[in-house]
Amino acid sequence: MSTLTGKVALVTGAGQGIGRAIAKHLLESGMSVVIAELDDEAGQETAADLEVYGDILFQHCDVGKEDDVQALLATTLERFGSLDALINNAGIATPYTGPIEQLELAEWNRRIAANLTGVFLCSKHAVPALRRSRGAIVNIASTRALQSEAHTEAYAASKGGIVALTHAMAISLGPEIRVNAISPGWIAVEDWKKASARSQPVLSEDDHGQHPAGRVGRPQDIASMVAYLIGLESTFITGQNLVIDGGMTRKMIYVE
Repeated sequence: MSTLTGKVALVTGAGQGIGRAIAKHLLESGMSVVIAELDDEAGQETAADLEVYGDILFQHCDVGKEDDVQALLATTLERFGSLDALINNAGIATPYTGPIEQLELAEWNRRIAANLTGVFLCSKHAVPALRRSRGAIVNIASTRALQSEAHTEAYAASKGGIVALTHAMAISLGPEIRVNAISPGWIAVEDWKKASARSQPVLSEDDHGQHPAGRVGRPQDIASMVAYLIGLESTFITGQNLVIDGGMTRKMIYVE
């Protein structure tokens, strides 16, 4: 039996992509799962598709709005009575915003609110329940917190903020609550989107071959690490940012 059996997890942004895979994996591990999602179509569809695996509840939520987050936690505790794990996955996934001199403040603020402020708000309101359960928080950051392509300043700043917020919370909330981050690299999510947007990933041999691990990542790679980080096997791990990128950030690249 999994050490997660009978516990409760809250996964934000779980209607599609990595979040959907996390929700499925945790359900299969015996947890009850609340999926928080701004896209109602994706959230309702995912809840319906995954209910075969266990007890799942969809709650509409904009993680950048404190009223929404408070309602989310109230609904979670009303339904399940406790909370053992918070997975802060919600965010705007598109990193490109154009040259910084053309970047509108509203577009900057939109990404910071969804990607970083949402982590703060969900953690803030989940902490009392997680203290009672001696639970865990996992924040989904990105390898773009560590390296960049051009014209991704808002996204990089939001993900870098998540990494810093992770170790700050780990120190503040320990030992009752452990807090870690995962920074995914290239993860192919096309076949984990909602049905109206779903497709099969189109990946070349070069796409796979440029990774030292030999392939592009899958959402399941992230989901299995989340399960490990909230389980009893990882109780000596906190304040860490685990990079899951097939080795790409360790690869020296020269133009010949």
